[in-house]
Amino acid sequence: MNAIVGSHDLLLVTLDTLRYDVAVELAAAGRIPNLVRHLPGGVWERRHAPGSFTYASHQAIFAGFLPTPASPGPHPRLFAARFAGSETTADGTYVHDTPDFVSALAGAGYRTVCVGGVGFFNQQPPLGTVLPGLFQESHWEPSFGVASPTSFESQVARAEEVVAGLPHERRLFLFVNVAALHQPNWFHLPGATREAGDSRATHAAALEYVDRHIGRLFAAMSSRRPCFAIVSSDHGTAYGEDGYTGHRLGHEVVWTVPYAQFELAGPEREAVA
Repeated sequence: MNAIVGSHDLLLVTLDTLRYDVAVELAAAGRIPNLVRHLPGGVWERRHAPGSFTYASHQAIFAGFLPTPASPGPHPRLFAARFAGSETTADGTYVHDTPDFVSALAGAGYRTVCVGGVGFFNQQPPLGTVLPGLFQESHWEPSFGVASPTSFESQVARAEEVVAGLPHERRLFLFVNVAALHQPNWFHLPGATREAGDSRATHAAALEYVDRHIGRLFAAMSSRRPCFAIVSSDHGTAYGEDGYTGHRLGHEVVWTVPYAQFELAGPEREAVA
């Protein structure tokens, strides 16, 4: 990350509530081609979430504790606040003296922008201001939220406006919290009804919906220079497994998440330069 920070724009996308098993199945079945095109080897990496619900997980993520590879470690981190005794800070780790890497990137000259999705980013009650408050610029409106059937395309449109309005020389760190996977998601599956409610199938349909529009986000973020992207779930959710429904609980379908990191090539003029 020490070679990337300062030379690349940065994109962090959390596909809020996305289950690992659903993400893997859809990738293998060719149902999310725009995401698979960028996944290293065309597959999701299996990781463990740092929290079982949005607020806890994002507090950890912004402190540099991204989802951890689901294998024995220790695993070097991309970002880490400086503190004695860290066993996951390595030579390539971007080490900072702030409590979160969002403020560290702002100090390094990045414009830090949040495009929120679920309620913890809606800036309405005090709790909904904590995570967006880490950023220099934050955006949320009802059309970005969980109740909107067009939430992600609305978020992408705002992200495109952010990129277009930024001076070319200014580096950008854009964070997008995608609400479409979160309950309610029944409206993403043709024929599903409010009365029947959400299911694993509607969750999968929501991911297909996101895939249809995520190419625009990637194109915007790589329109100025190369972009380093992280796309991950913050936690999964249960649809009746072992009697559980939802998240903020300790179950395999909640703790296990899909993760990917990759570079989006910049425009030709940047490659030549």
